[in-house]
Amino acid sequence: MENRQQWGSRYGFILAAVGSAIGLGNIWRFPAVAYENGGGAFFIPYLIALLTAGIPLLILEFTLGHKYRGSAPLSYFRLHKKAEWLGWWQVFVAFVISTYYAVIIAWAIKYSIYSLNLTWGDKPSDFFYGKVLQLSKTPGDMGGIVPGILIALLIVWVVTLLVLYKGVSKGIERFNKIFIPALVIMFTLIVIRAVTLDGAAQGLNTFFTPDWSMISNGKVWVAAYGQIFFSLSIAFAIMVTYSSYLPKKSDINNNAFITGFANSGFELLAGIGVFAALGFMAMQQGLPVDEVVKGGIGLAFEVFPAIINEFPGGNAFFGTMFFLTLVFAGMTSLISIVETYVAALQDKFGISRTKAVLMGGGVASVISLLFATKGGLYMLDIVDYFINNFGITLAGLVEVVIIAWFVRQLSGLQNHANAISDLRTGLWWKVCLGVITPILLGYMMFDNIKQNLAKNYEEYPTELILTYGVSVAVGVIVLGVVLGLVKWKSDEVVEKKEVS
Repeated sequence: MENRQQWGSRYGFILAAVGSAIGLGNIWRFPAVAYENGGGAFFIPYLIALLTAGIPLLILEFTLGHKYRGSAPLSYFRLHKKAEWLGWWQVFVAFVISTYYAVIIAWAIKYSIYSLNLTWGDKPSDFFYGKVLQLSKTPGDMGGIVPGILIALLIVWVVTLLVLYKGVSKGIERFNKIFIPALVIMFTLIVIRAVTLDGAAQGLNTFFTPDWSMISNGKVWVAAYGQIFFSLSIAFAIMVTYSSYLPKKSDINNNAFITGFANSGFELLAGIGVFAALGFMAMQQGLPVDEVVKGGIGLAFEVFPAIINEFPGGNAFFGTMFFLTLVFAGMTSLISIVETYVAALQDKFGISRTKAVLMGGGVASVISLLFATKGGLYMLDIVDYFINNFGITLAGLVEVVIIAWFVRQLSGLQNHANAISDLRTGLWWKVCLGVITPILLGYMMFDNIKQNLAKNYEEYPTELILTYGVSVAVGVIVLGVVLGLVKWKSDEVVEKKEVS
């Protein structure tokens, strides 16, 4: 009988799944995406995307992992012998993401310390790019490793690998039981403080005021589905891996709804906090809110330090709390990402968890040093864009097409989930996964390809786009196919059928 690790409780699994879903993008991506795509009106396509793609895909991946009791490659292999490569492709996507995600967390750790005495001074942008990153002036000029980042990066990897070494219930579950409640409490306190600042109402009004004319714009719907897709940790092996540790009697459908709505609830909270703070900053500078809106890394490491400088008392305290929330959100996600390839190595090669952690984590931590160089930010930007838009999105499209159209296993998976869930899914689930999601993801892919053929992403040199972008996106597929051809270490593993 297979001796597979299990979650200690349903609460532990949900916290881990929510912890994976709630990452850095919830805090710095969602507010800007919502604002740019109709403000309050964006919530309609966003909610529809959650119900027609996000939660159905979560149910699909929870069911896959639970039914076939394996890492992504093993679960896909047990689904159909010719589908294993898809699992490896998703695992390699996760591997690539982990190498640069760890570096961003390292920046957040440094900023948690800088917040204590507002080390960034009056020019946060100059401090971030000049002093912290020591960014080279020319994209492609890697320079040397930045020592300050190296130390923080070492801390990130040591903590991550120690948690994974401890296992599922004693490591991942315990970590999330501490860090997710702490994250929510800290971020809620920040939001409460932000909404009481002068100008907060102006910021919130900007965020929530609906532009109904945007609803008919196809780009807005693509943005809504894209946000749901990227924020729920779908299609890069995480949810399949995590659900494989569930006990036989698990309410899969309800777990998916809880995870999906918890993630979206945190995104809404982030939007309120970010725009309240932006409204305050706009008032302090005598500018309209739309002139201070920024997303991504710039929001976290340029705009927020500038906001913290203006805080009326307690700025060091709230600054430290803000960057600690980034650390906590990042760490819970990073642990889930690394677990995908730790589990895959264990299953494929029959090695111990300790060896898998050291092998997978060791290689990833060494590669992550590339992003800790003086030219690392340029490389990070290109890799992140291509692995998300041509890795996760394409892998998700291929996943639903293979399961719904080729191996035609939607009915079997639905029956499995419904048999052990209080809430049963019906025809809507099959329609969402068999029709709506493939069409939307297909259009997203078409639109991405069209944009990238028209001009280079952020006008980077073609050589860099090919080296860091195209080659990485193609490379993970090739590696997936190659590992899919390698024989399993144990025949017993591949012969084991799904849980009854």
